[in-house]
Amino acid sequence: MPMTEDVEPQPPQPLRSGLSRRGLLGLAAGGGAAALVAAGAGGFLAGVAQRDGRQEPGSHSFFGAHQAGITTPVQEHLHFAAFDMMPRSDRDTLVELLQDWTYASARMTQGLEVSATGAVGGSPEAPPDDSGEALGLPAAALTVTFGFGPTLFENEDGDRYGIRERRPPKLERLPPFLGEDLDPAQSGGDLCVQVCADDPQVAVHAIRNLSRIAFGRAKLRWSQLGFGKTSRTTTDQHTPRNLFGFKDGTANILADDREALREHVWVADDDEPAWLAGGSYLVARKIAMLIETWDRVRLSEQEQIFGRDKGEGAPLSGGTEETAPKLSALDEHSHVRLAHPDANGGTRILRRGFNYVGGNNALGRMDAGLFFLAYQRDPEQFVSLQRRLSTDLLNEYIRHVGTGIWAIPAGVDEGSYIGAALFA
Repeated sequence: MPMTEDVEPQPPQPLRSGLSRRGLLGLAAGGGAAALVAAGAGGFLAGVAQRDGRQEPGSHSFFGAHQAGITTPVQEHLHFAAFDMMPRSDRDTLVELLQDWTYASARMTQGLEVSATGAVGGSPEAPPDDSGEALGLPAAALTVTFGFGPTLFENEDGDRYGIRERRPPKLERLPPFLGEDLDPAQSGGDLCVQVCADDPQVAVHAIRNLSRIAFGRAKLRWSQLGFGKTSRTTTDQHTPRNLFGFKDGTANILADDREALREHVWVADDDEPAWLAGGSYLVARKIAMLIETWDRVRLSEQEQIFGRDKGEGAPLSGGTEETAPKLSALDEHSHVRLAHPDANGGTRILRRGFNYVGGNNALGRMDAGLFFLAYQRDPEQFVSLQRRLSTDLLNEYIRHVGTGIWAIPAGVDEGSYIGAALFA
């Protein structure tokens, strides 16, 4: 039954050494090892492990002060998924799912299969526990990042999980913005999972198996594949290009800029609520690009719209890519001038965007664009920037078609699970 206000919250349980019974049932329903359920999860599944007790080369640990996938060097591929909890699910169901997802993610980020028996180690008379398409592939810098949406704390069914009073006051649905054409089927979600990797098959494998584990407890609401990062997060990464051909994210917050991260990205200890300290807020925007229209625009006009040279990426006010733009020398409605921190009271966000192409639409035009991911200490940072961009010349060539906002919990301690502080 749904959680009611009269039910006393229970302390979080420590992370078990394997998948829960329901997690195994989910794998079985989606093609997993049903034979394991009868014997019990704990006896069959080893604890979260690293290969030979060592960190897998080219991998990122799932554990740490902050979740991986935020300041981690941006990988080449994305699989983003939003989930809704199933009707009549309760607090125990949610906690158990987060524990199962933690266990599986900690293994997959080390290049391991979703469980100890994996794709071929179980009974030949039962469906395999792991879907198997990542067998033999390295970890490929896989990161898995989880978030909690506003509807997890309260929806039309009320306070399902007894956490309404712990909802971050700033975790509200984004306000409407000028020029939006949002599709509800590509927006929102109780939970989000951002998976990034340098191998697209590794990324898809992670979401596929997390979805199988969630069977009967949460259902996929929508998902998005992305390729070709459009922002950098480290100094040694080259600034990538978006599908309009321009360098993107030149002035992004970088992982070694600890002062900027503290000021603009991480929720502080004295922010509200206390359980979110060390976390962040994620805003996702699916931005369709009118490719064919853009491709008929003169180069000089394209550069005026962005405020940057297309080849070098330098501001039109002069210099190189890294030269600070002289805003007064740019068109007052150019993208760079409107978005620059100097024009927004110093407001900055951390970007992790990806290109996407979904084939062609009914008119025979490319279904393509930017899947924009922004991390910030306060969602108002994104809101104020987006309102500032209402007169952006670029708006003639883009449409915001999907959206979502999630609270991103802090990182996970070994032996715990994602979001445990919320249930403490």
